[in-house]
Amino acid sequence: MKLLITLLNICTFCLIVGCSNTNTFRVSTIDEFDNAEKRAKPGDIIELQNGVWRDCEFIFNAKGDSVNPIILKAEDNGKVIITGKSRLIIGGDYLTVEGLVFKDGSTPTNEVISFKYKKGKYANHCRLTECVIDNFNPDERFQSSTYVSLYGKRNRIDHCNFLDKRNLGVTFAVRMIDEACQENHHIIDHNYFGFRQNLGSNGGETLRIGTSHYSLNYSNTVVQNNYFESCDGEHEIISNKSCGNQFINNTFYECRGTLTFRHGNDNIAEGNFFLGNNKDYTGGIRIINKRNKAINNYFSDLKGYRFRGSLVIMNGVPNSAINRYHQVDGGVFANNTFINCDHIQLCAGSDEERSACPVNSEIRDNIFYHDSKDSIFTFYDNVDGISFENNYIGNNIVNLQNKFIPVEIQLSHNKYGINTPTVEGKTGVGCSLLFPVAMKDSTGVNWYPKATKKLVFDTGKVINVKPGQNTLWKALSLANDGDVIQLMETGNYFLNKKLNIKKTITFKAFNDSVKPIIISQNDEVFVIENNGALKLKGIEIEGIDAPDDSGNCIVSTSHCSMNRNYKFLMENCTVRNLNVNKKFDFFRCYKNTMADSVVITNCKFENITGDILLLDKEIDDLGRYNAEYVIIKKSEFKNIKGTSLNLYRGGSDESTFGPMLSISDCQFENVGSGTNTSISTHGVQVNSIHNIKMNACNYIDVFLTNGGPVTKITNVIFQNSKGLKYNIKPLVIKDIVIEES
Repeated sequence: MKLLITLLNICTFCLIVGCSNTNTFRVSTIDEFDNAEKRAKPGDIIELQNGVWRDCEFIFNAKGDSVNPIILKAEDNGKVIITGKSRLIIGGDYLTVEGLVFKDGSTPTNEVISFKYKKGKYANHCRLTECVIDNFNPDERFQSSTYVSLYGKRNRIDHCNFLDKRNLGVTFAVRMIDEACQENHHIIDHNYFGFRQNLGSNGGETLRIGTSHYSLNYSNTVVQNNYFESCDGEHEIISNKSCGNQFINNTFYECRGTLTFRHGNDNIAEGNFFLGNNKDYTGGIRIINKRNKAINNYFSDLKGYRFRGSLVIMNGVPNSAINRYHQVDGGVFANNTFINCDHIQLCAGSDEERSACPVNSEIRDNIFYHDSKDSIFTFYDNVDGISFENNYIGNNIVNLQNKFIPVEIQLSHNKYGINTPTVEGKTGVGCSLLFPVAMKDSTGVNWYPKATKKLVFDTGKVINVKPGQNTLWKALSLANDGDVIQLMETGNYFLNKKLNIKKTITFKAFNDSVKPIIISQNDEVFVIENNGALKLKGIEIEGIDAPDDSGNCIVSTSHCSMNRNYKFLMENCTVRNLNVNKKFDFFRCYKNTMADSVVITNCKFENITGDILLLDKEIDDLGRYNAEYVIIKKSEFKNIKGTSLNLYRGGSDESTFGPMLSISDCQFENVGSGTNTSISTHGVQVNSIHNIKMNACNYIDVFLTNGGPVTKITNVIFQNSKGLKYNIKPLVIKDIVIEES
């Protein structure tokens, strides 16, 4: 009997296999895909032929089942490149998409991949796996778009790469627009999120779950085992705006900002690693709302302050509107380890509006170690609503309000490269994990590079150039990223053609004894275009042959929006005689452009009728600005009719980092005679002006706004000058000398 049953089972299995209706549709055009999508049944596979698919809208709206999903895949993973104006819509149930690469294009709508066929018809039980979205952005910096918009319920996104998001809009969003998208139980795991550049505006989150409108609804999304690298878009790397979410075993590597529980209750962050490597504005976890927890996390070398600290517990607004700040109530912050993290901020944001201090909360069993800083805690308001128990600090750290236990903490470097602290005789304190669960090599896909996308000078070939007419223009036409155009001889390098900088390019003198002079014969000389970066070294620039037109300049950004941040570096250069008309500027930016850095070192500017640095085009007062770092050092400015610097950030938004300004060891003579200021900063978040001398100059005008600006103005000598003007007294003003003849 047993033998008969076995034979019957074998025959039944063979019959099922033999009668299987599973099909593989191999398609090479979008029309073939559309036809296959309409015919596909559970278990079928739609296979896209290897190659470049341009300007394609894939609508994958079908129904598989839990045992036999319908699969859309590449012929070979990574060899189907989708570009141009393209997008993917996933609708229906039990669908899987794998192996596709969206690269160097943009969506024709505002979502690259959407889990929504139409309003009310969403994807459920679907999976996106081993896919890549890389630099899929519109040309306009402030045109909003999203890489992935996740609707429906019980979908999974795993082992994907999300790279190089440049424009306004969250990289990845969980949408909760109606009941069919709430209590969704999505899983987002083992993905690699890389290189989100600083947007210079609100709206640059890498991951957002929900919105303030639906923030008291439960999402129940799990974000687990993901790796975030250099995700620097804005203060909120992750913006949690819903309830019941779990952030487990993720790694944040050199990311500016924080994992922010901005809205929503009953969320937990557990087992995460925040590794800052002493990068500016790197942060940890920021807490708002009810019953949110941060447990068993590891934080190291984080430099962020205020809303970007390593642990930030906010004050709330009494009877808060849903889109403001609800009081922290019932928060638990336990068994975390902090190594060389500069700022732990409690009751952060305390002001007349945000006056509701945390209540019913506890901070316990944590370890705080710092080998070079003794003051790491800031209490902005009353912390009586927080209980402190078994929290250990190094003996060198200031024990604020005696809330902590000073001890000798031993630090060791384990075999995984992680610094681990121990407190003699104490167990069960600090983070129990010895290394991050999510690693760079174990997340995303292994067949697509995770290379750092940085603008790096002087890494390419050297192109030698001699004086003459447009010889520099010819050399630039031969240059690639990182190349150096070397001016070989003393003499005049005439330019009546613009140098459009679309790559990372250096122009430099052959050596210190060579004195090349670039003679401008156009209204602009260098135009930094999208993807461009410019370095000048050892060069003199003259404007004596420029056209007699108002509005000339030497260096300009693109006149159009730039979705890639640029760099401008200048060293050992001289700029003189920009005076053929009443307004001849040196550097001028345009709206919707953003400098990662503008650095001027050991340079001279003389006899100029316009302005030196104009970084002031975001005047809509939306919290946007034109440059992150502006550094001017060991330089001289003489007979400048305009201002030497106009750096502007307007508005009241608190979601950005900079600008950050440093002016040091400089001399100014007769600057600002045709305007009200010699230096003008508005809304700059870090002002450092040190060791400068002003002779016969107009005002230094420092206008401070919100965001917790830090301003230090020290060792400034005013001779026959207007002096310093400010609306609010900066943090530090000292050693200011005013001399009158």
